[in-house]
Amino acid sequence: MLQSSTNNKAASALGQDGASREFLAFTLGQEEYGIDILKVQEIRGYEPVTRIANAPEFIKGVVNLRGIIVPIVDMRIKFNLGTPVYDQLTVVIILNIAGRVVGMVVDTVSDVITLRDEQIKPPPEMGAAFSTDYLVGLGTHDDRMLILIDIDKLMSSSEMGLIDSVAA
Repeated sequence: MLQSSTNNKAASALGQDGASREFLAFTLGQEEYGIDILKVQEIRGYEPVTRIANAPEFIKGVVNLRGIIVPIVDMRIKFNLGTPVYDQLTVVIILNIAGRVVGMVVDTVSDVITLRDEQIKPPPEMGAAFSTDYLVGLGTHDDRMLILIDIDKLMSSSEMGLIDSVAA
């Protein structure tokens, strides 16, 4: 099977060739996103956080999760998607990335979607709400399109590196 180098990039970013992967689908505003389900530790309802002085606006604060201090990042603020509204549908996805526990606030979580490599297209070469460096690609499933995020790259980026100092 021949693939373009861009498709190979997407496939290698997934770490597999010709296989399928599971993504947790969630919404931010009107868009649906997906992250690797293997990075998800748990899903919780939104609860008030303890604000940290001088933290960037997208870092809402920290919570105590069974004795672990977890920084909470609001993805709507991070991606400049308008003012977040916290209600009974707001969800915090608890992630385990490189041994660190981080919470990610999203509008809603819908389901887990299995995508085959051929259902994942490379990210577009145009401006987006966030840098395409964090994109695995665009996943299509039936009539849905998910923006697939490389959550490791996003959370370990230099601007998000502040999370380490908050969590320490």
